[in-house]
Amino acid sequence: MTGPELLDGKTGVRRFTFEVRRHARWAREEGFGKLVEEDQLNVFERAPVAARKLWWRSTHGVASGLSTPVFLFGAQRSGTNMVVRGLERSPEFAVHNENDRRVFVRYELRGMSTVRQVVERSHARYTLFKPLCDSHRADQLLDQIGTTMPPRAIWAYRGMEGRVRSSLSKFGDHNLTVLADIAAGRSLDRWQAQGISPDTMELIRSFDWEQVSPASASALFWYVRNRILFDLRLNDRPDLLVVSYRDLVKQPREAFEPVVNLLGLRFSEDFIAHIDAREASSTTKVPLDIDPRVRAVCRDLEDRLDIVARSHQQRAVPVRPLASPTAEPMAPRGPQNRGAA
Repeated sequence: MTGPELLDGKTGVRRFTFEVRRHARWAREEGFGKLVEEDQLNVFERAPVAARKLWWRSTHGVASGLSTPVFLFGAQRSGTNMVVRGLERSPEFAVHNENDRRVFVRYELRGMSTVRQVVERSHARYTLFKPLCDSHRADQLLDQIGTTMPPRAIWAYRGMEGRVRSSLSKFGDHNLTVLADIAAGRSLDRWQAQGISPDTMELIRSFDWEQVSPASASALFWYVRNRILFDLRLNDRPDLLVVSYRDLVKQPREAFEPVVNLLGLRFSEDFIAHIDAREASSTTKVPLDIDPRVRAVCRDLEDRLDIVARSHQQRAVPVRPLASPTAEPMAPRGPQNRGAA
């Protein structure tokens, strides 16, 4: 994720300069290797994947109109790249990340008709989009996309503290600026202000934003965006799966198998080969300066998310898209791979 909330009002040369400086700062703080991994700059990893996709589409590609749209929702810095990297290893997926200007403008979807056209023209079995800034429109995208193949969706979330640390590292205090503006009634047309329920808006406006710390603001932003899952009752939908970042890094197979079940795929170790055990390591960290009220509402919401993620992991029956006669599932590569079909 490249930080959509940081690009408001920045175009052309200013935008490019801003991106370069921000990536340079993040590379200094997190390491160049992390930047390469984050923005998928490793050509030695991407080239074989691209070659497999070209071969698959030339021999197994689905007919126009038979691709299944898949949407990946959630708050920024929540492990969504980890999900994308797993799925895009399959040659059956065409991936449109949020920096794809054919589909996105400043990391927001161009429109329902554009998304529909991209899906209808795709010869991949699945066309994956990562519209994090449009998470508040998840129900509309699922119900109104109007494609031949019924859409599927994944909502990825990360524990509040992990997301706050990652967000502060990459985005600085921008969540503080955004939420202070929203509380003051400014810039309410921006994506960050969309989908906020009246009681959540009341909570935002109840704080003295001159006294709120960047960590508290980042935590509250985590709450605002993940609360949408329940406000839209997405947690009860059979066509949407909730996935925990913590589960992905600690027990990747158990966390990823429900994803492939949702899509009617067979599990392959390729889906989780990129997940490194270091992601799950626990180290002593400086306590975050988070307002007790913010921490309390985040803790309650995180408990609710964990309950939903656990229940979704226990789904026994795959929710399949209508199978295309020319679409073949990704073949398992070893005896350990059991069919999820």
